[in-house]
Amino acid sequence: MKFSDLELKPEILKALGNMGYDDLTPIQEKTFSPILSGRDLLARAETGSGKTAACGIPLVQMINPSVNAIQALILVPTRELALQYVEEVYKISRLTDVVPFAIFGGFSMEIQKAKLRDRVHILVATPGRLIDFLSHTTSVDLSCVRTLVLDEADEMLKMGFIEDIDFILSCLIHEHQTLFFAATMPDEIDRLVRSYLKEPVRMELNKEQVAPPSLVHHFQYTGRHGRLNALIDYLKREKISQAIIFCNSRHHGEKLMMELEGKFKSIGYIHGGLEQSRRTLIFERFRRNEITFMVATDIAGRGLDFSHVSHVINYDYPRGLESYTHRTGRTGRMGRSGIAMTFVTDQELRILKSLLKMNRIDPVWHGNIPNLQAVTKQNGKRDDRKYFKKRPRNVSRDESYLMGSMRSL
Repeated sequence: MKFSDLELKPEILKALGNMGYDDLTPIQEKTFSPILSGRDLLARAETGSGKTAACGIPLVQMINPSVNAIQALILVPTRELALQYVEEVYKISRLTDVVPFAIFGGFSMEIQKAKLRDRVHILVATPGRLIDFLSHTTSVDLSCVRTLVLDEADEMLKMGFIEDIDFILSCLIHEHQTLFFAATMPDEIDRLVRSYLKEPVRMELNKEQVAPPSLVHHFQYTGRHGRLNALIDYLKREKISQAIIFCNSRHHGEKLMMELEGKFKSIGYIHGGLEQSRRTLIFERFRRNEITFMVATDIAGRGLDFSHVSHVINYDYPRGLESYTHRTGRTGRMGRSGIAMTFVTDQELRILKSLLKMNRIDPVWHGNIPNLQAVTKQNGKRDDRKYFKKRPRNVSRDESYLMGSMRSL
C-alpha cells in the first residue's frame, strides 16, 4: 500500500514525499487503522521496521493544532531516542501547525520550561525528566492527552523504569488511547497491558524473527587474547561504510578505543558517562558520516536509526538475547542490507547455541567453525575432539549477503 492511498492531510502527504516515503512498511499498514480509530494497541515488530513513523504519522493526523495543549505523550528510554523521535515527528509535521517537542535529562529545565509555556502538541519525553516536571513544576499539563505511546517498551522495563512508568500512567486518569511498541515482549509487559490497556489490538509481526530479514549474521570463534587482532584484521579486509563496535562496559570501550585510534582514521567513542552535549555531537557526526567506526556501549543499541551503518560488530558478546537483537538491529533497517559480526569465545558457546535456535539464525562463519552440538549444557565448553568443522573459504561481503538471503528463502 502507498501513503498516497491513505486519507491523510495534504500537508502530511507532501512532507512524506519530501522524506522519500512512498510505500508503507508492514507494521505501518497494520497499525494505522486501529490507531486512527482510537483503539489501544500492543505491537511487536522487528527492529528497523518503521515503528516511529507507524506511530508518528497517525498522531500528527489526529492532532487539533487549534488547541494549545499537549495532546500526545510519547515515552522513550533514552535521550538520544527522544531526539531522534522528535526529529522524525517534526519532519512529518513541518508543513502543518502541529508542534512537537522533547524533554530529557542533561539539558536545562528552564529552557525546556520556556518552550512548554509557548505551544506543544506532541511531547516526547524520557520517564525521569517527565517526572521531574510533574513533581516540581506546573509546566506539563497532561489533562488533554488523548494518546499515550510507550516506544521501546521492552527496553524501558529492562532499564528499570517500571515504577516510573506506573507513576506516569497513573497520572492519566481521564479517557485516552494507549499504544505499546516493542521489538521483544518480556513477561513484565503483560502486567502493564492488563492494568492500562483496554481490549488492545495485538500485533506480532515476524514473531519468530525479531531481527531484520535483510541482516546477515556473521560469527568468528577466537580466544580472548586473539580477539583484538581478529577485529583489526576484519576491519581492514571488510568493505565497511560505517560500523558500530559494541563493548559491554565503558572500561572495555576505552581500552579498545586506545588500540584502534592509531590504526584507523575517523573513529569515535560513545558511552553513557559523556555529557549530553558531547553525546549529541558524536551522534550527529556519525549520522553525517563523519565517523566511520564508532566504539559504543549499549547506549547506541536502543532504537537509534543510523542509515549509513553497514556493519554492527559485537566485540564483546552481548549480555542476553534481547541485547543481541537491539544491537544488531542498528543495521539492515527498513529493508537495507547489513552485516552483524560477533566474536565468540569458549564462554559464549552455550548461549550462542541458544541464540541461533531461538532467533532461527543461519550463521556465516569466519575461520574455524565450532561444533555447537559438542557443547556441554553444564559449562558451555566444547569437546576438543569434535570441536572444529572444516574451515570455509573466504567469502566477499556481497557473496555472504547472497548466501544469507538464499538461506532465508
